[in-house]
Amino acid sequence: MTYEEKKFIIPELDGISAKSVEEHLGLYAGYVKNFNAVTALAGKLMKDDAAGNALAVAELMRRRSFEFGGMRLHEYYFAQFEDGAKPLTDTSFESAIKAQYGEVENLIQEVRQVALMRGPGWSILYYDPQAKQFLVGFSEEQHQGHFVALPIILALDVWEHAFLLDYGAQGKAKYVEAFFKNLNWGVLEARFASMPR
Repeated sequence: MTYEEKKFIIPELDGISAKSVEEHLGLYAGYVKNFNAVTALAGKLMKDDAAGNALAVAELMRRRSFEFGGMRLHEYYFAQFEDGAKPLTDTSFESAIKAQYGEVENLIQEVRQVALMRGPGWSILYYDPQAKQFLVGFSEEQHQGHFVALPIILALDVWEHAFLLDYGAQGKAKYVEAFFKNLNWGVLEARFASMPR
C-alpha cells in the first residue's frame, strides 16, 4: 500500500506567509514520498535476501517511522488551518479543558511553553481516554517522545522550517503566536468528539 499526499485548502494566514505554507507543504510531500520509497525498498530487500540484507532493512525500518511521523504530524498540523481561524465554542471539549486547567488559556500557555523549549520538534496535545485527561508532550523528532497510542488533539510544528522564512532563526515565539491566531478550534473539537470516552 502506498500513501497519497493529502491536499489542504489553507486560506491566507495572519503572520504565516503563503510562501512559508507552500514550502512547508513541499516538505510534507517529501515525507509521503520518502515513506513510500523506504517501504518499497525494505520490502524488496527482504524478498530478495532477508538474511543478507538484514542490516540494511533494519536501518530502513528505523527510518520508516521517522518518515511516517513527519507525514502524519504534518497532516494534523495543516488541517488545523483549513477554513480559517475559528474560536473554541461551548462544547464538551471546552468543558474538559476547563475541568483540568481551570481556563482554556492555561492549556494554551502549557502548549506554548513546550513549543518554546530550546530546540526543534513538535508541541503536541494528547488526550488519554483511560485517565480522562489531556497531556502535553514534546517530540524532538517526530518518531520519538510520543505518549504511545494516545490520540492527538493538536500538533504544533516548531522545527525551524515552520518559521524561518517569516521570522528568521530567532522568531519562534512570534510564529507560535501566529499559529494560535490562525488555529481552527473546530478541528480540535471534532478530534476530541470522535474519541472514545
